[in-house]
Amino acid sequence: MSIMKDSYIRETLAVKVSHVFPPDTNNHGTLFGGKLMSYIDDIASISAMRHSRSPVVTASTDSVDFLAPIGTEESVCLESFVTWTGTSSMEIFVKVLAENLITGERTIAATAFLTFVAIDDNGKPVPVPKVIPQSEEEKYLHETAQNRVAERKNRKKASKELAGFIHKGKPWES
Repeated sequence: MSIMKDSYIRETLAVKVSHVFPPDTNNHGTLFGGKLMSYIDDIASISAMRHSRSPVVTASTDSVDFLAPIGTEESVCLESFVTWTGTSSMEIFVKVLAENLITGERTIAATAFLTFVAIDDNGKPVPVPKVIPQSEEEKYLHETAQNRVAERKNRKKASKELAGFIHKGKPWES
């Protein structure tokens, strides 16, 4: 059995860069939101696995805030890292930057928080080590995580209440 060792947040950093091509865009000529969300989940899972060194599952996409459109003259760069850990859960922050490939101008296009849970081969949660922030950005995200954890718990409780109330039958049945 290996001994868990806390790690620096920067050790969980994963980066993905992609050119935005016309097939990746919507009728406004900007990157499909769903495509970006797929990129976000993918890169966040890499950070989570890099930290836990185990398989992971997405427990929730806590937020995705689209701040600026990303066009075909731009690349999209996603940076993700673990900001906080619970017993087996990890909060992952994803920063999405658009870079105009002609001018070099960079814009924060989106931010996202996701929660992943480390699991064993039987799908059962396993403990994860803590993370240690160093940069000002990492310290800020780490220190503010407890507020987001509380929000997640409240939102999950409300979602379970809603799931218990909503209609489960076929759409054409009342």
